[in-house]
Amino acid sequence: MRALLLLLLAPWFSAAGSAAQPPVGELPRAAPETQGISSSSVLDFIEAADAQIDTMNSFMLVRHGKVVTEGWWTPYDAASPHVLFSLSKSFTSTAVGLAIADGKLSLNDEVMKFFPEDAPAQPGANLKSMRVSDLLRMSTGHQTEPALTGSEPWTRVFLAHAVPHKPGTHFLYNTPATYMLSAIVQKATGMTVLDYLRPRLFEPLGIENPSWGTSPQGITLGGYGLSIRTEDIARFGQLYLQKGEWRGKHLVPADWVETATARQTSNGSNPESDWDQGYGYQFWRCRNGAFRGDGAFGQYCIVMPAQEAVIAITSGVRNMQAVLNLVWEKLLPAMRAAPLPADREAQERLSKRLGSLVVRPVAGTATSPTAAAVSGRQFFFAENPRGLESVAFEFTGSSPALVVRTSKGETRIACGSGRWQRGVSSFVNGMERRMVGPGEQKVAATGAWTADNTYTVKLCLYETPFYVTLSFRFEGDEVRFDSEYNAAFGPTALPQLVGRARQ
Repeated sequence: MRALLLLLLAPWFSAAGSAAQPPVGELPRAAPETQGISSSSVLDFIEAADAQIDTMNSFMLVRHGKVVTEGWWTPYDAASPHVLFSLSKSFTSTAVGLAIADGKLSLNDEVMKFFPEDAPAQPGANLKSMRVSDLLRMSTGHQTEPALTGSEPWTRVFLAHAVPHKPGTHFLYNTPATYMLSAIVQKATGMTVLDYLRPRLFEPLGIENPSWGTSPQGITLGGYGLSIRTEDIARFGQLYLQKGEWRGKHLVPADWVETATARQTSNGSNPESDWDQGYGYQFWRCRNGAFRGDGAFGQYCIVMPAQEAVIAITSGVRNMQAVLNLVWEKLLPAMRAAPLPADREAQERLSKRLGSLVVRPVAGTATSPTAAAVSGRQFFFAENPRGLESVAFEFTGSSPALVVRTSKGETRIACGSGRWQRGVSSFVNGMERRMVGPGEQKVAATGAWTADNTYTVKLCLYETPFYVTLSFRFEGDEVRFDSEYNAAFGPTALPQLVGRARQ
């Protein structure tokens, strides 16, 4: 609704010549045509993304510093934060740049000097020569990533890992290297990266309540784990487009922006891949002269200097290149240097479409002959890795519900019929072990009968890219439970569980 209202008001903002100064950090809004891009072209992108990408979560297009389009696929919304995964790395890079500007460290500092207590007794020559710049450009000399798990200090684990290549000569995308940058900033400044960036970046940009996970040693994760809103991503991109300047003040040194987003490392030669265009200091180079921060499953902050544009996207995809392909195919050719004639009809079509965006609910019927027979029955499972003890179903009320008991207790999940219904749940089908943290999660659920004997639920963790499809097939006193994630680190389908009702 907010996106619809803003787009309808945008022509009047433009016609007024200048609008009131927006709240701290908030970007002004304008109609697409006033910024040289047609509403019809943006609608083509939205339609293609909705049809071809499963699942888009949010999209914001900024041109000449003004938001010209914004949309969220229900149950996602503008106010909710979204986990960034490796897009977090670009924020850690910014913290390093600020710490260098503050005189706390330098690009040429040797990594080991910050952690003498964690260094191996006899470090090799390659480890001794590894520098901050090598961490930034993912050229540490490692052949494999160190495994940062467990309670042993992660800095110690990193320094103990073999370094077979001379630092600076071998590219390896290496999330532990970003963790080390975070640890170095903390050692040099006495503050976590989150706390260090709060007054220097987050507050001036109006990024409210950023959250960022920490290691067992209390060090900001650095390479992943930051959660902020879609517009926050766009503001960060606009800051970098403006060479670090924000409302007349340089938050980030311009020379750092130039260096961090330039090609610092060669990482491939495929002209069709946006992962082969070179790597900067925790930023990727893109085709078409752009650069970006990105995170697993399609979290993007795309900066297009030649077009004076920034694109923020959150999504839950397996094919990340497909999202970028649509940007280059649909949006890039549509950007013109001069304003276009007003097109109120196209703006209204775009606004209407943005207001109807939704992650696809389960397609099926609201009831089934099986519903009455299974409603209220409890089905018990043998011991399993997900800790699932039993499930029961409520089909007699106005809102169907799935009742799940695990080793941690019972949770009731209301399932909207043909729509998403929000709630909280301690049951996320094992995702807490693989992709999200422990404890209750904000969820939205939708359910339908996809066959006479099969009830299917989609459970969306709408502050993450993930949803899981839960399929319950009833056969007499048994229920066969299958489930699959939309995206995952590793296999997406889980082994079938069979539950049995007790007489």
